[in-house]
Amino acid sequence: MRRRAFFVFFIIAVIVINFTLTPVIVLADGEDDAIEAFQNIDATSIKAKSFILMDAKSGRVILDNNSHDRLSIASVTKIMTMLLIMEALDAGRISLKDKVLVSENSFRAGKGTSSVFLEPGEEFSVEGMLKAIAIASANDAAVAMAEKIAGSEEAFVALMNKRAKELNMKDTNFLDCTGLTDEGHYSSAFDVGIMSRELLTKYPQITKYSAVWMDTFEDGVTSLTNTNKLVRYYDGCIGLKTGYTQKAGHNLSAAAARNNLTLISVVLGEPDKDIRFADSKRLLNFGFANYEQLKANSKNEVIGEIEVKKCVKNTVRAVCRDDVVLLIEKGTGDKITRRVMLEERLIAPVKEGQRVGRIVYLQGDTEIGGVDLVADSNADKATFLRLYIEMIMKWFGIGRQ
Repeated sequence: MRRRAFFVFFIIAVIVINFTLTPVIVLADGEDDAIEAFQNIDATSIKAKSFILMDAKSGRVILDNNSHDRLSIASVTKIMTMLLIMEALDAGRISLKDKVLVSENSFRAGKGTSSVFLEPGEEFSVEGMLKAIAIASANDAAVAMAEKIAGSEEAFVALMNKRAKELNMKDTNFLDCTGLTDEGHYSSAFDVGIMSRELLTKYPQITKYSAVWMDTFEDGVTSLTNTNKLVRYYDGCIGLKTGYTQKAGHNLSAAAARNNLTLISVVLGEPDKDIRFADSKRLLNFGFANYEQLKANSKNEVIGEIEVKKCVKNTVRAVCRDDVVLLIEKGTGDKITRRVMLEERLIAPVKEGQRVGRIVYLQGDTEIGGVDLVADSNADKATFLRLYIEMIMKWFGIGRQ
């Protein structure tokens, strides 16, 4: 009887110990991300020195910590490099089929670093170089493209800093187009989010390259494997860019799109390459689990009418300049209020597209979106004779009321 009781006690003890000591299970790549999607995130749970989660369409910041700290960003720099390449293509200064000459400088940039093993004197297309930068983070291709566009890497870096200033990236300074320089070359999670958003929203075709997991370089020999593992393992990932140096740590700007919502996650100064992917997934999961888009107004939607003085016609209609798409917490759509501000009256002439007011959307006292209201048509100034006739007609109670 004692032995039986001891045996029962022993089994119970083993079960209790197993439950007590069961380790936390870490999700493998590709497993269901929804398990942790609804968990709240605080700053201490993300190991990065700095991070931000941003809505790509509105630029609204969902979560951040130390997001304006100036840090080395390594190859995340190439987001600006790719932006300038796309802008040069858009302006017609280069084409995807143009040939790019490999210089000694671009060859040296690839030695001992991420590269596609370019040799001096070789020529490859702009598209081939862009693909190598977006997928494999090729430093030799980045320098070759900088020289193609601006004549030298130094001149290209000047363009990078000029563009950063135009985008109001206040915590950024570039010294090269690759991110290989640490001292004096820096940015912030917020600024990386800004340039990531600019690239994705202005040139969504960049995802033709940045979202590719594996490909082959134009030489037909060199394999290209995306440095951003989320492209393969995270549902909806569309790029963007990893980065690592010993000083910078492990960095990642990652973008993903689900249900018409595109989010950008930036983590800087992570202690480990796998942790940067895990933290990026957690941030993106949080965003997709808790936020959604609400289309509030459409472009050219009529919001009101405004009286126009000294005009051939009495009024113009105020319409939305653009679509209004709000980022809101799920289930809070009925708590959104709007405020319409229109000019009381206008004096002719009024030009089509002229700003005549604004509509803003509020959640509590916080503005979460808005758009300018513009005149939907011209309102020409009436001649003196026309105004005189109008006055006579009003005296006799005829004509427009």
